[in-house]
Amino acid sequence: MIPASFDYEVADSAAHALALLAEHGEDAKLLAGGHSLLPMMKVRLAQPAVLIDIARITELSGITIDGDEVVIGATTRHADVASSELLKAEAPILAYAAEQVGDPQIRHRGTIGGSLAHADPSADLPMTLLALGGTIEITGPAGTRTVAADDFFTGPFESVLGPDELLTAVRVPRGGPNSPGGTVPWGYQKFVRRANDWAIVGAAAYGGRVALASMGGTPLRALATEEALKAGASAAEAAQLAAEGTSPGYDFHADVDYREHLARVLVRRALEGLAG
Repeated sequence: MIPASFDYEVADSAAHALALLAEHGEDAKLLAGGHSLLPMMKVRLAQPAVLIDIARITELSGITIDGDEVVIGATTRHADVASSELLKAEAPILAYAAEQVGDPQIRHRGTIGGSLAHADPSADLPMTLLALGGTIEITGPAGTRTVAADDFFTGPFESVLGPDELLTAVRVPRGGPNSPGGTVPWGYQKFVRRANDWAIVGAAAYGGRVALASMGGTPLRALATEEALKAGASAAEAAQLAAEGTSPGYDFHADVDYREHLARVLVRRALEGLAG
């Protein structure tokens, strides 16, 4: 499988990347790790005329604290998110989720920004950011805007990110022992056919927020479960509502009923603080 021919540009700064996007328009695609885009190009599901490589832009990588939030640059690789002592202390669910992405090769090339921009409803990091209540920084011709994770994903492999915009950073609330609000309980569950596969169903719980993967066209909040928890329901009782308001599909891995069953089981485990 060979992709269609394309031109290749290397951006040396965020401003340079934006200038290249403006120059080439919708014919251009950004390239960081490439583990989502390149397979699509090989089967001609994506045929960009120009690839703009942003992997070398140092200003877009790194993990820092900014007040009550942890800021992760868009080109920070999954392996660096997974191994970050800062994230393990302040947002351990994100470090754990990054460790579940693919295999070591993918984790050492793929980036957090690339995963979010790809907007796969089965992926680990979109679900986790939704559970965290994180935000996404997007830079374009009009400047920088911040979008809540709840509003970022609009459909399967679709988001509010415009063709002339660049995802520059991810912000998540601090929730470790040294954070202003103290330690936030969390749990993470992913049911797969084989290790490193996409989730047949995934569940992430962070405080009172619960998010699901593979239960609709985007990562979803389990809102009925969240409301039950607010009303004082137990984890077991709230988890029974996990599939309400979802719209799972069916494939050779699982039908709708089985995915709904998995959602209830995995949400209960996540609410009980289990990771696996």
